[in-house]
Order: sequence, then C-alpha cells, then structure tokens
Amino acid sequence: MKSYRKELWFNVPARRAFINITHQVEECLKESKIREGLCLVNAMHITASVFINDDESGLHHDYEVWLEKLAPHEPVTQYRHNATGEDNGDAHLKRQIMGREVVVAVTDGKLDFGTWERIFYGEFDGRRRKRALVKIIGE
Repeated sequence: MKSYRKELWFNVPARRAFINITHQVEECLKESKIREGLCLVNAMHITASVFINDDESGLHHDYEVWLEKLAPHEPVTQYRHNATGEDNGDAHLKRQIMGREVVVAVTDGKLDFGTWERIFYGEFDGRRRKRALVKIIGE
C-alpha cells in the first residue's frame, strides 16, 4: 500500500469564506499515483472546516445566514471562550457544525463523487495563514 501526504495552505483575508478545493485535491491525487484507495482531507485548525456539498452561490449564502443564526459572531461577549481575549467563540461552534474532515473513495485514479459533490475548505476565523491536510492511501 502507498501513502501520500500534502498540506494545502490558505490565507483568507475575510473572517469567513467557503473555498472550493476540489481541483487542488485532484492534483494531489494525480501526484500520489494512487489508483484505488481513500482520500482524507481535514482542516488542521479548530476554527476551519472541510465539507462536501454543491458549488452553488445560493447555497453558500444560505450557509452563511444559517450559521450566523446558529452561532452569531456578535455580541462577542456572549461566548465564555472570548473572555480569554479572543473574539472567535462563534468560529469554534461553526466549525463543529460544518465538520472537520471528509473521506472520498478513490476509484480508477479519480475521486469517486456524486454528480454535484465538491470539496470545500470553510474558514470561520480568517485573516491568518491556515492549512488543510490531504492524506491518500491505497494502491
């Protein structure tokens, strides 16, 4: 069995963003030369997420509105976590909702997706450099 590892780095200038990273993960798969196996992609920061869904702007807007209703950023004093001097208590909750990682089957050298599935990096407390891990195992 072969193993491949690569870190994808992001520096999102805004507090929040959804970035389609499917192409970058496909490039990793191509570099790995793995034809059959599994591909794990996970956020390596506790205020960021990796998830699979449709790349449709209306859905991304809906996520933004829904997440802000569930865990509003302001007032920042509503979160005990922010008493440490942070202002990102909401970002930790948003990450918990959206998830840490995804696993995609690799079949015949390709990510084995449903029709509209794409991989996204979700940023909930940007404005600094963060990363996601791509780990591919198989033959």
